[in-house]
Amino acid sequence: MNQSIRETLTGWAHEYNDPKYFEEDPIAFPRIFAERLAKGEASLQDVEIAAVLSSHLAWGRRAMIVRDCGKMFDEMEWKPYGYVMAGDYRNEDKSLHRTIKWSDFAGICSRLRDIYLTQESIEGLSDSEFRTRIFGQKEDPKAPNKKICMMRRWMVRDDGKVDLGLWRNSDKRKLILPLDVHVYTQASGLGLTSRRQKDIITAMEITESFREIFPDDPCLGDFALFGYGINNKRKICQGCI
Repeated sequence: MNQSIRETLTGWAHEYNDPKYFEEDPIAFPRIFAERLAKGEASLQDVEIAAVLSSHLAWGRRAMIVRDCGKMFDEMEWKPYGYVMAGDYRNEDKSLHRTIKWSDFAGICSRLRDIYLTQESIEGLSDSEFRTRIFGQKEDPKAPNKKICMMRRWMVRDDGKVDLGLWRNSDKRKLILPLDVHVYTQASGLGLTSRRQKDIITAMEITESFREIFPDDPCLGDFALFGYGINNKRKICQGCI
């Protein structure tokens, strides 16, 4: 990576790691519960559930994501942990968000309830466990796991700006950038990957490129790619696919 690109990416990362760019973004929902947690008005489980569900809906236009996340939390009366543990879910074959149905939402809630009946936090789950035990997906070692990587970034990064930093037993140095088609296009345009597959290996390669710049916090590079999208008049990558 040449010095000019390194300096540009560093500048974008620090400029766009700013809450003002994420007021209408899926992270706004777990942030609401994190703020309530700080006041003693919510639990860590509320934040975790909000992060799981908001990341699951995080594909498409941000305005649509925010609208449908609001609908989802209205259904839960803005008490996600209480709703999940009560076990009575909206379970319809109707769309909640794009191809995601209320029945998919109910399945995630049910699986979260099963986990919370035996443990206090989902922080220690592996990516494979998130896929299978929470999202109800098949095992896929090649999957980039965008929604899981996004959720981990939200919950682990702890610089007190955009991300929440509530999972304190996790190491932000080991995070992997959430990879979707926009992130891939931006990273490829910058020469951060030459691979054509949009898989976990590519996500790790892009992350490794940012580790050269931010060795203690490689996912700070996610904000650099956000900046690239803005400065090159492309769709921003946060909350899009």
